[in-house]
Amino acid sequence: MKDNIVYIYDTTLRDGEQAEGIAYSLKDKIKIAEILDDFGIDYIEGGWPGSNPKAVAFFKEMKKIKLKKSRLSAFGSTRHAKNKPEEDENLIAILDAKTPTVAIFGKTWDLHVKEALRVDFDTNLKMINESVKFLKKNKKEVIYDAEHFFDGYKANPEYAMKTLEAAVDGGADTIALCDTNGGTMVTEFREIIEQVKKTFPGIAIGIHAHNDCGLAVANSLMAIHCGANHVQGTINGFGERCGNADLIQIIPSIILKYKKHCSSEGRLKDLTRLSHSVSEISNLIPDPRQPYVGRMVFTHKGGIHVSAVMRNPRTYENIPPELVGNRRRVLVSELSGKSNVQFKAEEFGINFEQLGSEAQQLLKEIKKMENEGYQLEIAEGSFEIMVRRAVKKFAPFFDLLGFRVIIEKRGPQEPCLSEATIKVKIGEKLRHTASEGSGPINALDNALRKALERDYPEIKKVRLSDYKVRVVDPEEATAAHVRVLINSTDGKKDWGTMGVSENIVEASWQALVDSVEYYLLKQKEPSKPS
Repeated sequence: MKDNIVYIYDTTLRDGEQAEGIAYSLKDKIKIAEILDDFGIDYIEGGWPGSNPKAVAFFKEMKKIKLKKSRLSAFGSTRHAKNKPEEDENLIAILDAKTPTVAIFGKTWDLHVKEALRVDFDTNLKMINESVKFLKKNKKEVIYDAEHFFDGYKANPEYAMKTLEAAVDGGADTIALCDTNGGTMVTEFREIIEQVKKTFPGIAIGIHAHNDCGLAVANSLMAIHCGANHVQGTINGFGERCGNADLIQIIPSIILKYKKHCSSEGRLKDLTRLSHSVSEISNLIPDPRQPYVGRMVFTHKGGIHVSAVMRNPRTYENIPPELVGNRRRVLVSELSGKSNVQFKAEEFGINFEQLGSEAQQLLKEIKKMENEGYQLEIAEGSFEIMVRRAVKKFAPFFDLLGFRVIIEKRGPQEPCLSEATIKVKIGEKLRHTASEGSGPINALDNALRKALERDYPEIKKVRLSDYKVRVVDPEEATAAHVRVLINSTDGKKDWGTMGVSENIVEASWQALVDSVEYYLLKQKEPSKPS
């Protein structure tokens, strides 16, 4: 291994799957493996073939798939104390996986040797040494995971080092030091790794950190700083308890901050897509604040910040977002300045100079609306319509002549019935419709759609994906203003719109109208290249 290269070892399919709430199907695991290979991850750990049928099936299926860049790795433990290596079911299962690389873990903490394995110290050393030798004899690249190494070193440094020596003498290609309980501080990490490097100068050192103190990424990067050239982790930091080291944070830090090389550097612009794809397969919502790839990471809200970023993005961004496939966002709120409005107007394709003196008036209106309870930063659909109205670049698609919503309850055990009647004008045409719904807002939404679909059939594609109500001034009790946020989608794009009123139906109506008109507005615009 070269000094300036760091090898990435992904264990999402084993450690990541141990996270609460994650359960991959066989197809999920294969899909993730293909995504990781496409991104250029050096090693993909597929699981422990000796532990469950799904892992066995995964390795069987992967024999049919030719990976372009990655090396598949099977995981397991050292031999059982009573078994010879060639008769140990776990080691045999690892070989049956037929992967070019294998990773086995052994006990390095004297507490575990005494309490978990219940063998003497010398027996544990033989288990490590003989297991590694057996796998090397079968022509495998062997990564030895020194489980609980940091806790073991702090408790009994002499014995912890002997366990590493047993693996090295057995022929291990890489020694991965594990902070299995995730409790080691960064300063301790540095001291211990430097001692290991000094003791085993010719051996490739790896790191496997857990996040129980929130330090998995920091400790992994400290290990790389100290000369480790192999780092283990999971996509998005998925893992048991608080998770593992997040490779999504580690990879760009290696490349952009340490100026070291790894096989994924040519695909760095796909990092955000990688992160979100694995979250989607894991049925988890991407973390909007996740470093490098989160939706909020390159988001600016304060007017002074936006003004500076528009002059030079380096003023408030440590890297250009495009390097990792992310993008810059500017929000509008009562904290906004002229620069926020300018940025958003230009994002909408509106020449800011056209606003003229109306720019300040628009800014005053934004601050007034935010004071009343609007939160335009999360309702960009409503904000764009507002800006277009200000520059006379928006014509309503219909005019409301009136609506009525009736809620009826016919008995204490009967459900409420809702019916909405609506009258709108589209050009010279009058549309008068009625519809029922599961609630007053649903009935109103159904009636509005029925009134518009004959003239705007494309709105059949639109559906509400979320509906939230927040009381703005709770001290007013039942007379309080409410803020309604509607998220809509056509299956390809998502957008948010908002309404505020002391009447929940009126607030919902405002958000519904903005949602429909925003969609129709976008349908009229010429398509832009992605």
